[in-house]
Amino acid sequence: MEFSTYLYLLVGWIVLAVITFLALQRIIAPFGRHTSSQFGPTINNNIGWMIMEVPSLISISYFYWTGPLSPNWITGTMYGLWCLHYVNRSFIYPFRQRNANKQMPLLIAGSAVFFNIVNGFFNGYYLGHFADYPESWLTSAFFIVGIVLFACGMAINLWADNRLINLRKPGESGYKIPKGGLFNYVSCPNLMGEMVEWIGFAVLCWNPAALSFAIWTVANLLPRAMAHHRWYQQKFDDYPEERKAVVPFVL
Repeated sequence: MEFSTYLYLLVGWIVLAVITFLALQRIIAPFGRHTSSQFGPTINNNIGWMIMEVPSLISISYFYWTGPLSPNWITGTMYGLWCLHYVNRSFIYPFRQRNANKQMPLLIAGSAVFFNIVNGFFNGYYLGHFADYPESWLTSAFFIVGIVLFACGMAINLWADNRLINLRKPGESGYKIPKGGLFNYVSCPNLMGEMVEWIGFAVLCWNPAALSFAIWTVANLLPRAMAHHRWYQQKFDDYPEERKAVVPFVL
């Protein structure tokens, strides 16, 4: 595939992200606390998470390792960071959740599979076919700033996930108000952390594929954070008024 063709496809993918962002202003994705039987058959939530996330590992791996460019320390580091996130999302996070009977619509799982295959294609194809970084890239300002953002975002995401998981005792299925740390400032530090993580990835890679993923992450997670915030406010009469949705003191 010529680079120009690749870019045309990537621009279309980014336009779809913008359309998705606009649609999610009116439609709440029906999984997690927003799960609804109105969206068709469901699947076990833990299995659904694994089915959704594994394709990202498979897709990027295929296009990265089958590309004509030889893997090196630079692209290998980028690929490794991607795998670090998705190994957790595919095989660790789903089975740490304590409500084993929870369901998610197959529609959501299928949509996520499609997204992860395409997203993995764009990023893996770029790294395997077009990546041209100087040997000094790992010490460049882009990489250093990006890796710091990625690490901070991932740490926030993991910390917040752990706090949310431990809100419930084994066997419990209800919701509680999370407190402590960043939860004192925002309703969704887990989603904030993931957005910071992939913005950092876009900076450290500094390529159009990684940028498209950052745009998609914000397009998906910002509306979800706002929906979570409204849900907390409606469900709990004593929900802290000063708490924002996803950006402390701002949004």
